[in-house]
Amino acid sequence: MNWRKDQGRERGYHHGNLKEALLQAALDLIGQKGAAGFTFADAARMAGVSPAAPYRHFRDRDELLSSIAQRGFEQFEQVLGGAWDDGRPDTMSAFERVGKAYLAFAREEPAYYSAMFESGVPSDANPQLLAVGERAFGIIRAAAERLAALVPVGTPRPPAMMMALHFWSMSHGIASLFSRGDAARRKLPMTPEELLEAEVLIYLRGLGFPTDRRAEAAEPQDKPAGPWGKPK
Repeated sequence: MNWRKDQGRERGYHHGNLKEALLQAALDLIGQKGAAGFTFADAARMAGVSPAAPYRHFRDRDELLSSIAQRGFEQFEQVLGGAWDDGRPDTMSAFERVGKAYLAFAREEPAYYSAMFESGVPSDANPQLLAVGERAFGIIRAAAERLAALVPVGTPRPPAMMMALHFWSMSHGIASLFSRGDAARRKLPMTPEELLEAEVLIYLRGLGFPTDRRAEAAEPQDKPAGPWGKPK
């Protein structure tokens, strides 16, 4: 028996924070191998504990991944909410900021992003994860609701929920394909932000919005939004 090694391990249990160590170890492994590329035992090994130790805090690997995804969505909600800033100073510029914030999060937090969207963990198994995921999407929906109210008169107005899903699909698609620094992916002749801006411009033009910045600057003061509905 290597007394020194075991002594250090016991000291880690009591003096350190086993749960946090496991979460950080799993996050590092996701960054290296993807959400599907490691086992519960791998996380324990990287954290420097026995294979049985993770069961003190997590039922299984899915619960560990679910906890990481929940933390990711909590940060994601803050990032998107800060970008939206209740639509200030005007809806269009705030709407654009939300898209850029989406891409920035995927690029700067690829391990969290992978746990959130690629782990395969069912969100309905974790009420907290489901709730924070809905809150994050609720920011996109709120932006879409405010934008839908500005659709020019005479143009068919799509439901705000549909607009939110369209915008989410565009942002998520570009983020997943181009925003996470994978050198094996197709090279772009533009930045992901420029690509998203072009897609949104085409989308808004189809809804009858003016695409001239001078026209956008003349946008009337937005009316206060009512209570935002929860995503259904």
